Amino acid sequence: MIPKTVRERVEALRQQIREHNYLYYVLDNPEITDAEYDALFAELAALEHEYPQLVTADSPTQRVGEPVTDGFRPVRHGQPMLSLSNVFGEDDLADFDRRVRERLSAGVVTYIGEPKLDGLAISILYEEGVLKQAATRGDGTVGEDVTANVRTVRGCPLRLRGSDVPARLEVRGEIYIPKAGLKALNARQLAAQGRPFANPRNAAAGSLRQQNPAVTAQRPLSLFCYAIGEFAGGGMPDTQDGLLDFLKDLGLPVNPERRVVEGVAGCLAYHADLQRRRDSLPYDIDGVVYKVNSLRDQVRLGAVSRSPRWAVAHKFPPEEMPTRVEAIEVQVGRTGALTPVAVLRPVAVGGVVVSHATLHNAFELARRDIRVGDTVHVRRAGDVIPEITGVRLSERPASAVPFVFPDHCPVCGSPVVRAEGGMITRCAGGLFCDAQRKQTVRHFASRRALDIEGIGEKLVDQLVDTGLVRTVADLYRLSVEDLETLERMGRRSAQKLVEAIRASRQTTLPKLLYGLGIPEVGEATAQMLSRHFCTLGALMAADEETLMKVPDIGPVAAHAIRTFFTEPHNEKVLAALKAAGLEIAPMEAVVPSAVAGKTIVLTGSLRGLTRADAQAALRARGAKVTESVSARTDYVVAGDDPGSKIERARALGVPVVGEEQLQEWLREPA
Repeated sequence: MIPKTVRERVEALRQQIREHNYLYYVLDNPEITDAEYDALFAELAALEHEYPQLVTADSPTQRVGEPVTDGFRPVRHGQPMLSLSNVFGEDDLADFDRRVRERLSAGVVTYIGEPKLDGLAISILYEEGVLKQAATRGDGTVGEDVTANVRTVRGCPLRLRGSDVPARLEVRGEIYIPKAGLKALNARQLAAQGRPFANPRNAAAGSLRQQNPAVTAQRPLSLFCYAIGEFAGGGMPDTQDGLLDFLKDLGLPVNPERRVVEGVAGCLAYHADLQRRRDSLPYDIDGVVYKVNSLRDQVRLGAVSRSPRWAVAHKFPPEEMPTRVEAIEVQVGRTGALTPVAVLRPVAVGGVVVSHATLHNAFELARRDIRVGDTVHVRRAGDVIPEITGVRLSERPASAVPFVFPDHCPVCGSPVVRAEGGMITRCAGGLFCDAQRKQTVRHFASRRALDIEGIGEKLVDQLVDTGLVRTVADLYRLSVEDLETLERMGRRSAQKLVEAIRASRQTTLPKLLYGLGIPEVGEATAQMLSRHFCTLGALMAADEETLMKVPDIGPVAAHAIRTFFTEPHNEKVLAALKAAGLEIAPMEAVVPSAVAGKTIVLTGSLRGLTRADAQAALRARGAKVTESVSARTDYVVAGDDPGSKIERARALGVPVVGEEQLQEWLREPA
């Protein structure tokens, strides 16, 4: 009998890990440190080991990462791209070595040590020596096609050296940004009033996944290769060390800091040496990787579901220093998220003076019970972002009291909302709050919202910074003379923008609702609300119970919507929009159709219309369009070159239809 508390803890851990995987792998915006993630993962793995009947196919321990985003074409890897298990000390390393020796029936094992760079894993396919395709790791089975961007990386050869090249060679490596490159890149970002990158991995990932390869070409990306996947037409070396020499001879960059070592003692000596020299290296590393040097033995050892048995990562311990929490402030981000930050007595950590450390969110702050006056240990996560790792409870002063998280925004005074079970607290005054103003205006004017052509990020910065725009309603008061005062805005451009703003007064209810940036309301929910209430007035008058009668609107979304529309500041902005002449086309209740109430997933390229247009048309007919296939999916629509969603659908028994069926559905009136 498995205790209920164990089941609940396992499910809670899985949910946290999935969320952090999404933030790290899809949004490139991690909220916790690697060490905290490793601790969550280790706890889940230990519980599943103790209670194997709890292991499920979709557990994070059974996979590598998260699905790819929609911005790039999916690419299926010929062989899975696995992630490495971690060891954190000599005992863990000795256990790894023991398992290797037992499986190989060997005495001392020869390993190769390599630096562990914190970049972005990449797969590069060469056919007859010519670069044909490059893809990110993605979920380990399906990655993202970033060929055009990888071709801009100067260290990546477009054609391999030599005449005797393999007919087909898939090279695997790490895209990274050197220290000097990151420093120069952040200097350019700041000069352009942009946001500097927090660490090398974010910089590399953000650069490689640009939709415009010309932007990637301007970023100082570098490449080190360390493995191969598919291979055909040529002789293979016998060792990992020989493989790296082989890749180097083909013109591919490999790390010169590798070393062949013997047993645990050799691994530890290499780890200690590289840790001493890490600051002198031209790139950032966060540890070392040990691999069994014999390629034949690597094949014999094989892999578990998410990592090879023949390799392991040994991370460096972060430097920690004690200091005092002098205050706790709550900052409001540009999307309205409230983040508690500890104000610290300045302390030098890893060569940098640290005076602030993020406390992540209200839930984490309460869980860890960090108080003003506490003596805490501080380290720089990933050697960049300061974080608090522990509290010296024995030194807590009697005057220290638990921090009370505000129930109103510290910037604008609006109520705050938090999804039930969620970790992020947000300000509900999105249309008014100073902290969110630029993001709110940008979102309101975006193509899928009010679609005001000509309003980009830099113009929004000028409009807000000069005081011309305080809320989105102020856009409709702008004159040609106002705009002419801005940099790089001539009279013709100003007239064109005023005309675009005037044209946006004619809009639809779904576009307006999406453009308002209401928490929990994306495009699909905006469509649902519009079809149900038909007018903005009816929606604003609806209580939470009435809102929950709309399909897919639960108590969390209903509370967020009601809070938004009853916030006095938001009401004033909506009244100002109406006074400015905003006209909303009348909506009709959704007409029952073949797809009304059905959950549909699109995959592949559609010939007759864009993915966005197809999604909007289906939602207009009452369908729910999602990005992932589950047992609750009713149909998967497959266009040209579909991805792995087809296999997932077939495995779950979900019907797969073609574009002809989609067009038949769309012939029904909306």
